Amino acid sequence: MLKIRLARGGAKKRPYYPIVVADSRSSRDGRHVERIGFFNPIAVGGAERLRRNVERVDYWVARGAQLSDRVSELLKEAQLGPEAVAQERAAKAAKKQAAQEAARKAKAEATLQAAEAAASAG
Repeated sequence: MLKIRLARGGAKKRPYYPIVVADSRSSRDGRHVERIGFFNPIAVGGAERLRRNVERVDYWVARGAQLSDRVSELLKEAQLGPEAVAQERAAKAAKKQAAQEAARKAKAEATLQAAEAAASAG
């Protein structure tokens, strides 16, 4: 199976990731079929952070290549824009926090009911 994933490049403490199409069995930095872009996580100023060849990505996806989680997030961010992705992450975090609060409240109520039941039984 083919995967569209990041390969590690660059110097120590200065990562640079080519976006490659590779066999899923090959090593991370090993042989690849085609290089279709790059991701530079430490880009500052006018440096380009992400470049991808959308036509080649579509071509390989149409032929069954699977996107890695990180590459799909990068492509989504490039398509929507960083602000929209940040808003989406904030909404997801708020939803998770609300669910945790509800679970905490339910646990506290269950503990209180168990204590009341134990007190009335004894």
